[in-house]
Amino acid sequence: MNHKEEYSSEYLAQVLRDAKTIAMVGASPDPTKFSYGVLRVLREQGFNMLPVNPREAGNEIRGLKVYESLAAIDQPVDMVQVFRASEALPGIAQEAVDIGAKILWGQIGVYSEEAAKIAEDAGMRVVMDRCPKIELFRPFWKPKLNQTI
Repeated sequence: MNHKEEYSSEYLAQVLRDAKTIAMVGASPDPTKFSYGVLRVLREQGFNMLPVNPREAGNEIRGLKVYESLAAIDQPVDMVQVFRASEALPGIAQEAVDIGAKILWGQIGVYSEEAAKIAEDAGMRVVMDRCPKIELFRPFWKPKLNQTI
């Protein structure tokens, strides 16, 4: 798949439907950071969110236990969402493969052909340079507006 081209609405909708548990690599406890707001919205939409940040391991972000690494997570992960520099993405892609994740999602500005190849060669679906928070509110997606906040 060419990740520089537009993803189809069907592809993005299916990826988001299939993701139940999301490990967010690069989650921040700082409310002014974009990852903090994305974590909040995805959790409010019913996703099981698992923040990953080695500097915050053992602490909580928005009441959620923070993991040191993907390997430290003690449950199956559907999607690995990445809030890190593009240079870190190939290593994170390999870690995602190692834990059996099904989807690798690079946040806006996070893109790596090498990471896409690693993930796709392992059978994962890949989205790059996109934000699931934004994609959730496109016309193809019906938000879960009955969620409690």
